[in-house]
Amino acid sequence: MTDTENKIAIIGAGPIGTGIAHIGLAAGFNVVLIDQAQEALTKASSELTEAMARKLTQGQIDQAEHDARLGRLSHGADFSLVKSAGTVIESVSEIEDVKRTIYKSIRDHLSPDTLLATTTSSVSITRLAASSDRPHRFIGMHFMNPVPAMQVVEIIRGIATDDATYEQALALTKKLGKTPITAEDFPAFIVNRVLLPMLNEAVYTLYEGVGSVTAIDQAMKLGANHPMGPLELADFIGLDTCLSLMHVLYEGLADSKYRPCPLLVKYVEAGWLGRKTGKGFYDYSQDPPQPTR
Repeated sequence: MTDTENKIAIIGAGPIGTGIAHIGLAAGFNVVLIDQAQEALTKASSELTEAMARKLTQGQIDQAEHDARLGRLSHGADFSLVKSAGTVIESVSEIEDVKRTIYKSIRDHLSPDTLLATTTSSVSITRLAASSDRPHRFIGMHFMNPVPAMQVVEIIRGIATDDATYEQALALTKKLGKTPITAEDFPAFIVNRVLLPMLNEAVYTLYEGVGSVTAIDQAMKLGANHPMGPLELADFIGLDTCLSLMHVLYEGLADSKYRPCPLLVKYVEAGWLGRKTGKGFYDYSQDPPQPTR
């Protein structure tokens, strides 16, 4: 690969962006992580350093590989850092105006051939592409959280995405050690289109008193062989994220079966968003976590 092809710029140092940086370093890419919040960059850098140290301690990599991976990582706040990157992956919050602002801010720093990808799980790829300067070189690459552990990446073309961009995204996904799955540009794509209604239905099951938090989660773990119960999984994803995705489905498909459960709305209004706030369908201040309902 050329130096340009071997450089990935990731905008957004949250869990997804940090996870992509992790697998990018492991695959031999030079990775630059960009975020205008210094706190986010510091946290991401610390997490990546700790992750590489664990691999070294566990014997998964040797000292030379450990040092090489960290040596390929750089970070900063300036959008000009995307220069000479063959691929730029935007991984900021699911706020369309924020994404549009980023595309405008980086356009003067991109070469004509740079691939621009978004990790959005809900916003129309076609609409985002139209707000960039390169709709033909724009594509969706929806990574799952936690990125190092999850094996699939949804690849979503916008209406203007050309074949070369699509093939490049497939190849990049494979180089990162993941399996690409092609999805059409419809609300929530494949994984969340199937998963979120199930989680929402689990909340309805709790709301209607069909079962307790513990009963619902145990039923699905033992009865459907799921590794996590649906309410436990909703807490892991973040109840605000679940609600946002249900709104996308409900508004985008205009079908009442996607109506967010009122109990889910109530939990989000209370600020009980799951693990990240310490309380959701479980109270994580206790060990083991205890149901809150």
